[in-house]
Amino acid sequence: MSAFNDTKFQHAVFILTGIPGQEDVHVWISIPFCLIYVTSILGNSFMLFIIKTDPSLHEPMYIFLSMLAITDIGLSLSTLLTTLGIFWFNSREISHDACFAQLFFIHSLTFTESSVLLSMAFDRFVAICNPLRYASILTMPRIAKMGLVSLLRGVVLIFPLPILLKQYTYCHANILSHSYCLHQEVMKMACSDIRVNIIYGFFVTMSSVGLDFLLILLSYGMILKTVLSIASHAERLKALNTCVSHICVVLLFYMPEIALSVIYRFVKSSSPLFQTVMGYVYLLVPPLMNPIVYSVKTKHIRARIIRVFIK
Repeated sequence: MSAFNDTKFQHAVFILTGIPGQEDVHVWISIPFCLIYVTSILGNSFMLFIIKTDPSLHEPMYIFLSMLAITDIGLSLSTLLTTLGIFWFNSREISHDACFAQLFFIHSLTFTESSVLLSMAFDRFVAICNPLRYASILTMPRIAKMGLVSLLRGVVLIFPLPILLKQYTYCHANILSHSYCLHQEVMKMACSDIRVNIIYGFFVTMSSVGLDFLLILLSYGMILKTVLSIASHAERLKALNTCVSHICVVLLFYMPEIALSVIYRFVKSSSPLFQTVMGYVYLLVPPLMNPIVYSVKTKHIRARIIRVFIK
């Protein structure tokens, strides 16, 4: 009888949500979302094409930018099917295994992107603050190792989470507030003891993504300090403009993720619409903005893009 009761209340699927309260206009809402996905994927793919086909761009800074573009494409693809499936076909059901797989890819790619952003900040720090040792510090084998470590860190830190989630029984409400699965929300659907997920998930987020964020801000702070102390007035304005734009992109990536992690674990009640918007900003805006900001603000890539279109 006990086994029967356990299975009776066990949900076989999770129900995804588009924009709460806007179900009647989901088809129209899908238009900007579709444009964002197409722009993100094509923009990052074009960035990869430019860097790959121009030998002068086969340098550490642009290799890191290629890693960022690949990660952004992966992030866009990890949410594209479920998001557009809801808006176009009202396909809201997702099985437990598919949900766990999706959240694994979303979070592991998020952690990987965080590592890549930190590597890019380190690259700029060495190039500006210690230029004489730049070539000896950022060699191609070392860059390859940094990329591999970035990927492995994301996979290893996130891998335990879907395994833990798979062991739980889900007898609470199974309606998620996003059009994709996030660990912070899925774990709260379980009627089992989720303290391990709460503690481990928050610890790895703060100790990896949170630490990366602080180190990136520290790097840009030291870069600005160095540039402002030695450069002319025009060069100072240029460096300030570039650093501010990069920091804004970094903030768009980190702040929503950290905020969602805190809200789901420690805030008893918050607006579902606010959580939904934060989730979309966290996963859709950085892949859209990164190729735009880094192509516009990087002189060599901008010149290469102009040559492509002029021809």
